[in-house]
Amino acid sequence: MAKVIAEKSVESSSPKSVEIKHTKVMQNASGNNVTVVDWTETKSVDLAISEAEAQLVKAEAKVTELKADIEEYKKIKG
Repeated sequence: MAKVIAEKSVESSSPKSVEIKHTKVMQNASGNNVTVVDWTETKSVDLAISEAEAQLVKAEAKVTELKADIEEYKKIKG
């Protein structure tokens, strides 16, 4: 699922916000691929950064785990 991220206009006294449009590709009646907005969310830019950083840490841990798995598989393969 792809995302379209843009700054969201808010009052100047408020912290900056971002609007995130979660998109997906579907086929229309003619069989052509079209991108449609699945759902939209608005959150503070600080929260968005924190959540993205947390997701990055999890993804990096998963990559490390998968690399270790691959090494074990290669050892077994010989």
